[in-house]
Amino acid sequence: MTNAEQTGTVYLVGAGPGDPELLTLKAHRLLSQCDALVYDSLVPREVLDLVPASCERRFVGKRRGHHSVPQPSTNAVLVEMAQKHSTVVRLKGGDPFLFGRGGEEAAYLAERNIPVQVVPGVTAGIAAPAYAGIPVTHRRAGSSVTFVTGHEEIDKRRPSVDWRALATASDGLVIYMGLHNLPRIAEELMAGGLAATTPVAVIQQGTVAGQRCLKATLVDVADQCRAEAFKSPSIVVVGEVIDQQVEACRPSPAAVTMPILF
Repeated sequence: MTNAEQTGTVYLVGAGPGDPELLTLKAHRLLSQCDALVYDSLVPREVLDLVPASCERRFVGKRRGHHSVPQPSTNAVLVEMAQKHSTVVRLKGGDPFLFGRGGEEAAYLAERNIPVQVVPGVTAGIAAPAYAGIPVTHRRAGSSVTFVTGHEEIDKRRPSVDWRALATASDGLVIYMGLHNLPRIAEELMAGGLAATTPVAVIQQGTVAGQRCLKATLVDVADQCRAEAFKSPSIVVVGEVIDQQVEACRPSPAAVTMPILF
């Protein structure tokens, strides 16, 4: 950067659910051209290998119980990189604006007159069930679906998700980061009116090597996940759409690995 008053552009890029072939063409192009990369935990090495060797990299991942880089520090890193480089990719698993704090980072940069653009990505809440052959909506089983986070501990004094209200608010639920709190979530959904026999699917490591899918009912899903040692990252799907699973349409998970988040 030759002009001290000039800053580069920060691109908030969705890395998708893990399979590198699910990257958008725009994401792939930006990764191959970027001067700086700021990336999260849920990005496989094969995607990181797309960036130029000269690219400056910064890891700012967060994990449950190990919040190594607080959000204010990540914001500061983005500003620093924009002041040094022309093209900065802020790479986030899934989609930047769906439980990815992309909105917060975009606002922070815009307030400081740093150019910022969003590059949407394929979200795991759709892709992981699809790779298990489960449609999140279906004409016979689900005309509405709710995407919700099951993990609200970071920076929140009290949870804001009303699980009892959500229980019957739509035909199905797709829960991100819900494995750790699944026993409480299941209890609250049943208290809100969902039957104990409601189908539930849990997909671990969706779209990549290590993908597993467990099918259970709401009353016993937490115990089954514990018995089969399911770990994060996992997507939880609740609703009758699970009975519409089509095994024959399942894509093969990519031969790449992603970190297990305990």
